Amino acid sequence: MFISVLDLFKIGVGPSSSHTMGPMVAAKNFRSRCLQFIASDGGNRPLHIRCTLKGSLAFTGKGHATDRAVILGLNDYTPQELAKEDVNKLVDDLSLRTAIDFNGVDVLFSPADDIVFDRGEPLPEHPNGMIYQLMDLTGKTVLQETYFSIGGGFISTLAEISQLVAPIKMEITNSCGYPFENANQMMKMSTDSGLSVAAMKRSNELERVSKEKLDAGLDAIWEAMYMCIQNGLTTEGILPGGLKVQRRAKALYHQLHEKPQQANLNDWLCAYAMAVNEENAAGHMVVTAPTNGAAGVIPAVLYYSVKHEGTTHEQVRDFLLVAAAVGGLIKHNSSISGAEVGCQGEVGSASAMAAAGLCAIKGGTTEQIENAAEIALEHHLGMTCDPVGSLVQVPCIERNGFGAIKAYTAASLAIRGDGRHFMSLDNCIAAMKQTGLEMSVKFKETSLGGLAVSVTEC
Repeated sequence: MFISVLDLFKIGVGPSSSHTMGPMVAAKNFRSRCLQFIASDGGNRPLHIRCTLKGSLAFTGKGHATDRAVILGLNDYTPQELAKEDVNKLVDDLSLRTAIDFNGVDVLFSPADDIVFDRGEPLPEHPNGMIYQLMDLTGKTVLQETYFSIGGGFISTLAEISQLVAPIKMEITNSCGYPFENANQMMKMSTDSGLSVAAMKRSNELERVSKEKLDAGLDAIWEAMYMCIQNGLTTEGILPGGLKVQRRAKALYHQLHEKPQQANLNDWLCAYAMAVNEENAAGHMVVTAPTNGAAGVIPAVLYYSVKHEGTTHEQVRDFLLVAAAVGGLIKHNSSISGAEVGCQGEVGSASAMAAAGLCAIKGGTTEQIENAAEIALEHHLGMTCDPVGSLVQVPCIERNGFGAIKAYTAASLAIRGDGRHFMSLDNCIAAMKQTGLEMSVKFKETSLGGLAVSVTEC
């Protein structure tokens, strides 16, 4: 099994990888298909586009900016291109238009009418479904594609999803030199080869890209994470969406700097993680780590390690490689999608990845790294995804801080042990998957249960 670290960590915009970035990628893909159809059809008849959002995308799409993502994707934008743009102004301008330019051919599209939030039965293949249609003016569909946003900004078509053995696209087992499909294989390969997890992951990557491209990609990921924290620590105000949630990271960071003798590890980690997720909630640049909803955990732990513990540039790269190795195992054997398994698959996965990365750069053995990831994931099992108001704000922002704290604690516990422990990471991942399957749909990013319906309005 192989999934690249450069695919797992993607620079984009908030507030959601599955509800914003994925639908944007799908919309852009459908745009490409429309262009091919128009070219073959001659572009001589008026055409009209419609997007129908299903399942979780319908229930929480408004709060997660799914409609904005559809508009942007159909207008040929990607999440990466928007990372430093004024997205709000761009969407406002595009929303006023009644047609989209397809290389000189205007195709009718009115966002208010042509993005449909269908809260009926979800598509059976996946809770994050969307149907794109290109129609003529009689209402006849001339081109149609169904997409699924399968977590972390990845998408699958209807034809592709039935071929996936896990909720992610990945390459076959023998596609790399160290093709571990689970944690037990990872530990055995490490023992047999004498290589660390970071070294095995790097070797697999270098079979596909040059050392220069890999290192540049890793550096770009870390620079984006670093910038996101910096932006969050220097910005204040009310987050968009209607809940009137106040940004807190800047004030917290200021307090810690004024009285550092009273600050502890937990305070710093929360400030850094909340800074990222406040930026995500504002729709600004973040890195999927492995999702937007969990984007603060890994940057917070890594930033703390760099700023407070002297982690080197090369160690940052190793941290990201090890985190990606563990993230790939979770993706392959379970899910990182809140709509599939709840927040245990988002913040839980991020915490496990961060714990593994931190343990590695602190000198942990492969067995200790596996133990660190298991401890962090175990203590997120059963966590629901129940965002208030369909927004990635409450409880998501604070939850990333606690995920970072658990990650650091898990790495510390593992380092002090010898790697031997009762519950394996593989069993923990399997438990997360089964828990997600048995979890009510109310608690899987639909805002139909839990905290989402426990708010008293005065």
